[in-house]
Amino acid sequence: MHASCSTASLTRSESRFSATSLGQVLFGDLGLAADTSFKIAYSGGLDSHCLLHALAALRVAAPLRLEAVHVDHGLQPASAEWSSHCLQVCARLDVPCRVERLEVRPVRGEGLEAAAREARYAALGRHVRSGEVLVTGHQQDDQAETVLLQLLRGTGVRGLAGMPPLAPFGHGRIARPMLGFSRASLRGYALAQGLSWIEDFSNQDMSYSRNRLRQQLIPQLEVYWPRVQAVLARSARHAAETAELLDEVGKQDLAHCLSPCGDRPGCGRWPGPPLSVAALSALSPARRRNVLRYWLRVRGFLAPSAAHLGEIEAQLAYLPKSHQARIAWPQAEVRRYRDELHVMAPLTPVARDMALDWDLAGPLVIPGTGHRLRPLETVGRGLARARLGHGAVRVRLRRGGESCRLPGKDHHQKLKKLLQACGLEPWLRERVPLVYVGEELAAVADLWVCEPYAARAQEPGIDLVWELC
Repeated sequence: MHASCSTASLTRSESRFSATSLGQVLFGDLGLAADTSFKIAYSGGLDSHCLLHALAALRVAAPLRLEAVHVDHGLQPASAEWSSHCLQVCARLDVPCRVERLEVRPVRGEGLEAAAREARYAALGRHVRSGEVLVTGHQQDDQAETVLLQLLRGTGVRGLAGMPPLAPFGHGRIARPMLGFSRASLRGYALAQGLSWIEDFSNQDMSYSRNRLRQQLIPQLEVYWPRVQAVLARSARHAAETAELLDEVGKQDLAHCLSPCGDRPGCGRWPGPPLSVAALSALSPARRRNVLRYWLRVRGFLAPSAAHLGEIEAQLAYLPKSHQARIAWPQAEVRRYRDELHVMAPLTPVARDMALDWDLAGPLVIPGTGHRLRPLETVGRGLARARLGHGAVRVRLRRGGESCRLPGKDHHQKLKKLLQACGLEPWLRERVPLVYVGEELAAVADLWVCEPYAARAQEPGIDLVWELC
């Protein structure tokens, strides 16, 4: 959800850029405090140079805490010279500057432009601590280009909202106080102040989609609509307001769609409460898609494509014969089991033959599962410490055929049946840690303790906690 702030910071298209106007946006419109620690994303180009220079000028009126961070991607022959230039400029302005040198390697399915952007933000994020604000030089023309790119990609309202002026970022926040100022206004400021900035010749490379918009499409649009950039930025503000309203509706709908787990041991254990298929199905299609997008975003997953969202909706309409289904996209997967939807990071295969020795003195990480077992000293519950004896305690995963006699029962029950009856999701069943004493099953994670290993009343015991690492 976009951070709430006055839209005045985005409506200064006719204003001249200056240190004073920048201060009005930062400390007035965005509501930032003068004693905030600002980290400046400084590339050395026109926009970030104006930002750095104006922030340095504001120190005459307030003792701002400033530090610049320059990211050297190593993609241009002159990148070392650019880093040197940035250090010299910062030294003249008495602003500390750190240089981050990166080696950008695109992953499969990702272009160099996207890989460089991701690496840059990751590097900048390492310098932003809690309470600090990363300040970038994004301006009105950048916002217009972003909106056009998103529109051409067929994005939804959130994408059309472009870049928010203030938003969470890493452990702190990111501020874009220049979204209301045009590139022409910044150039006028730079010339008036006698600034010398870096011209990145890769901005002329037409193999990049943003450069094609900037150099070819937008100039053509400006012939007929001279204020097209300001108009697109205004559209972004309208879309941002709409996105906030959709989030409000999504938050309310999500509260009604969370599945009531009751006393089921497995329900909502990881990675969070599932959604009720019945509750989702009762919503209108638009609200259902909205709450699904909201749920995935607040859980920290990449938004699904329209095709993947359609697959999820299809799984709501028809229960598979296996009572389970899976829809996956990069870094996320949604699984239906019975009448619930779960979202998680993609699961990796586990080594079913693993056997881990455990002294119960501290937590035990179960490799490949993302889980661990943690022991807690207790009385009258869990594993009876006295009956663990001196035998080897080992932790394994299911191999098939296991059984457990629960306290108070006179016969063994198949573990497969117990797991099904308690509603533990199938993908967790193959990852449930089994605790053995010698070759005898003593406990099934923190779900059950088998006879004769269950602690009696007043008897020292060890409770097990099965949790995420």
